[in-house]
Amino acid sequence: MKYITFTVPCYNSADYMRRCIDSLLVFKDETEIIIVDDGSTDATPGIADEYALRFPETVRVIHKENGGHGSGVNAGLAAAEGLYFKVVDSDDWLDYRSLQKVLFRIMNWEREQKPTDMIVCNYVYDHLYENKKKSMAYRNVFKEEQVLGWNDIGMFSPSQYLVMHSLIFRTDILRKSGVTLPEHTFYVDNIFAYRPLPYVESIYYIDTDLYHYFIGREDQSVNEEILKKRIDQQIYVTKIVADCVDIQEVAEQYPKLAKYMMRNISIMLAISSIHLLLINSDEAWKKRNDLWNYIKSNHRSMYRRLRYTTLSGFTFLPGRTGRFVTVTGYRTARKIYQFN
Repeated sequence: MKYITFTVPCYNSADYMRRCIDSLLVFKDETEIIIVDDGSTDATPGIADEYALRFPETVRVIHKENGGHGSGVNAGLAAAEGLYFKVVDSDDWLDYRSLQKVLFRIMNWEREQKPTDMIVCNYVYDHLYENKKKSMAYRNVFKEEQVLGWNDIGMFSPSQYLVMHSLIFRTDILRKSGVTLPEHTFYVDNIFAYRPLPYVESIYYIDTDLYHYFIGREDQSVNEEILKKRIDQQIYVTKIVADCVDIQEVAEQYPKLAKYMMRNISIMLAISSIHLLLINSDEAWKKRNDLWNYIKSNHRSMYRRLRYTTLSGFTFLPGRTGRFVTVTGYRTARKIYQFN
């Protein structure tokens, strides 16, 4: 039996993918690894096939035409045979002892026939080249190593939100949610970490630094200059997230989850607004207004909360003074939390 399916989307990842895959192979009998070669033009396909040849009981390779990160995740989920599913980006890696803890919990649940829908672990911003790390934990949100529901959770701090790196979903929950990521689009991990949440009935938090999120490549999607160039894709994903779940419906059953989901949209809207301010062109200002008008037209009650009671409202302050306040706040947060 394979307890976890790890999907590793790869596009021209030859320089760093071995570190990622090797970190997943430490428990090769209990897990499966699906390497998705997304139309790579470097040595990635050969490296992927090498691992499949060496570890045929653990590693499978999907070679496909280029469709982007979301397409790779979709392909991995469609092929997954493990009880749980986790995406690991090809430049990131998992911690051995933390993965051991996670696997022991899953194996115990399987013996007791008491599966949990979603596992939450800490992740680490790993500035490898600078020898700096910052762990993002959830001790104030979830009681450690207890099965919880959404109505049992605590409050998220301003720096906390659930991201792909911190989450392991039961495979059946992902399929039930119908989550499908758009192709040729960056930032789709926001959709993956959002849409399935209302389908989750049980949550288990393990206070361990499982996922190492590599920070430092110049072409990384969270790099500020890259994000500015790809702002249209960030806006597109923000709209998808705003549209994909009826938060008012969620609030009837899980009010704390609904509050978190509203906050998540607020953060995404703030990121889009801030980077449009950083671009600081007439076109960018128009896109900023258009994005807010989209929310207003399609989600009026959500718009009122986002505009006047959440973080995103502070990124829509008028005039040069408003721009200065917003950008200064962003620069300060980036320095504190080292997120790119």
